[in-house]
Amino acid sequence: MLRIGKLTDYGIVLMSYLATKSELQHSAHSLSEAVQMPLPTVKKVLKALTQGDLLKSERGAHGGYSLQRQVDQISVADIITAIEGPIALTECVSDESHCVQEDHCSIQVNSARINNAVYLALDEVKLSDMLLPQGNLETVSPINFYPSAKQMKSANEQDGELNG
Repeated sequence: MLRIGKLTDYGIVLMSYLATKSELQHSAHSLSEAVQMPLPTVKKVLKALTQGDLLKSERGAHGGYSLQRQVDQISVADIITAIEGPIALTECVSDESHCVQEDHCSIQVNSARINNAVYLALDEVKLSDMLLPQGNLETVSPINFYPSAKQMKSANEQDGELNG
């Protein structure tokens, strides 16, 4: 089962909340109360998001946390990467691979293709998409992937042009 970690889930919740009130500075304490998460957890997630260049932090009486970029310029992939590190479904696509099978693995290239597809799908979903009301799924644009060369050739042979 593929599953993002709890801290990443919390990061998406915090980023979504910050996006709804992007004109304000937010303290860790006020965020903790607003999203009903323990303050130590909120502080840990905010630190990772700030180090990942998704949030800016200002000290002082009028300081706090705010988004570093516009909501349509921050993807779910950015949030996951800030908290968990680079997205790598298998060890062999990670920069820090220690897999003993790596030298003779026959599926390594395909693992990288799968990893890239998942990354691109997560990168297509922007923080602005996370702000849509729950019931409005018909207004959500689908995630569009570029067809493979084989699919394009097949479509061209069928009707002479790619309809999509």
